[in-house]
Amino acid sequence: MKFKIILFTITLFTTLSYAQTKVGTVNSDFIIGKMPQMKNVIRRVENYGKRLDSSFQLKAKDYQAKIEAFKTAQKTLSEDDKKIKVQEITTLEQEIGNFRKNGPKLLQLQRDDNMRPLYKKLSEVIAEVAKANGYTQILTTNRNEFAYLDERFDITKLVLEKLGIKE
Repeated sequence: MKFKIILFTITLFTTLSYAQTKVGTVNSDFIIGKMPQMKNVIRRVENYGKRLDSSFQLKAKDYQAKIEAFKTAQKTLSEDDKKIKVQEITTLEQEIGNFRKNGPKLLQLQRDDNMRPLYKKLSEVIAEVAKANGYTQILTTNRNEFAYLDERFDITKLVLEKLGIKE
């Protein structure tokens, strides 16, 4: 008798917990790419990249000018002046090296900063759609591998509709 009660209880809890879970999927990269604000993000990031390139070109020109000036004046400079000029050139080389190393990171930070409002809006709409359709969990399909995916539970189209974006 005890065994039947325990079995019934386990079956009941398993059934209840299974019935309460509804998992859906969404392709957030696809949706972000379709959002009209994405064009502005791309434009701002490209402009920032151009400003970085311009700054780099100025530093490179300054570096070349200092090297040329050093080469022409090297014979007439005292040892102390030579050390000062070499130190200036070395410092500029380090700045250029740092700029090369940090440029892509700065560009990525700028992109992330501009994308944050889009992801926030998308997250809010996904939550609304999930709640309205009774989902308990939503998984993203981008950068994830699924062995099987039932498209009936993909809410990408619902999120696009809620955002007013045509597929």
